[in-house]
Amino acid sequence: MAWALPTIAVSLLAYAAVSRRLDGTPITSAIVFTAIGLAVGSDALGLVDPNVSSEPVKVLAEATLAVVLFGDASRIDLRALREEVSIPARLLGIGLPLTIVAGFGVGLVLLGSLTWAEALLLAIVLAPTDAALGQAVVTLPSLPLRVRQGLNVESGLNDGICVPLFFIVLAIAQAESGDLGDTAAVRLVVEEIGYGALGGVLAGAAGAAVVVLGGNRAWIDEAWLQVVPIATAVLAYALADALGGSGFIAAFVGGAVFGGLRRRRGGEVGYLVEELGGLLNAVTFMVFGAILLGPAIGAATVAVVLYAVLSLTLVRLVPVGIAMLGTGARRPTVGFLGWFGPRGLASIVFTVILVEEGGLPHEGVLVTTAVVTVGLSVLAHGATAATRARRYAAWYGSHPAHELPPLESRETTHVRWRRPASQASR
Repeated sequence: MAWALPTIAVSLLAYAAVSRRLDGTPITSAIVFTAIGLAVGSDALGLVDPNVSSEPVKVLAEATLAVVLFGDASRIDLRALREEVSIPARLLGIGLPLTIVAGFGVGLVLLGSLTWAEALLLAIVLAPTDAALGQAVVTLPSLPLRVRQGLNVESGLNDGICVPLFFIVLAIAQAESGDLGDTAAVRLVVEEIGYGALGGVLAGAAGAAVVVLGGNRAWIDEAWLQVVPIATAVLAYALADALGGSGFIAAFVGGAVFGGLRRRRGGEVGYLVEELGGLLNAVTFMVFGAILLGPAIGAATVAVVLYAVLSLTLVRLVPVGIAMLGTGARRPTVGFLGWFGPRGLASIVFTVILVEEGGLPHEGVLVTTAVVTVGLSVLAHGATAATRARRYAAWYGSHPAHELPPLESRETTHVRWRRPASQASR
């Protein structure tokens, strides 16, 4: 472990040195850092070898997701999204539940040893998408803005939607296995959600008050203005944890309250929280490769690999196709939306929590399947993002606007999501 931090630091410096050259290529940051993790992990060089349930891994994973959840929620602009709610609403309101149901069914068939609660838990772990694994899909200007924005907003919101579902089903699975009593499970769920939401509301309101009141009186230094969202996210997580609630729910609720009450007053405050989220995300993928992916590859069975392939294809494509019925979207658009549902950060963190909580009878199968699916997604979606995006953009550009349905051709308001301000205008 003595070489873990130097290895991580050198890896970050090396990627930073060529980051612009790699932008828009099939070699994404997630692929790079996962590959580095595999190379320096316990199954290879052994430079990064913490236990998956160790405190540093837990803190890194939870801090990363909390920061990302807060940042995503704080950027929700209901007025802008209300005008262009069609794609995100369909992907989240129809596609997401159907994806969970499909993943649940495939899990019961292929991984027959799982209980019904464990199969449902696995489906929820692998339901959230991560747009960061295919940046070209959400940043290429020649793509239809409504389509790439729909994917980006879906990715930003489905993490927050899946967090309470995850804790509810985890409690049910623990109760089914006898590790947790029914009454205790209900109490745990109520406390996780209730205290989590309370902590988020209190912290979000406090952070917004600082920005609005201090900003109106010009009391806040510009540099410290960027610190406010970070401190608010930490306060939300810590307050909920102290009360016995979910820090993740608190981070998402806190971000939504912070963004809603602030209403863009006080200037741009999201730069540091996005940059910090990106940095933690990179380190998380490196740790994922080092301590999770290597052992999972060795333990993977044919059924696990088949589940992973189906999870990234039919389990995503069919629900998205159903969700887009009636929109007039052409087949290339539906296929594009369906393919780009990468599994990433949220699934990794949920998996770490599964290991930390323990007690489930088939924990090994759950963890191995989730990790193999995320690893396959990192490779498949990262390697195809730039190529598929350019191919779809060429198809889109070859059709005059009047030949395309409004969903693909109509202009829309740009809503920035999960991109630093310096890159949002590219």
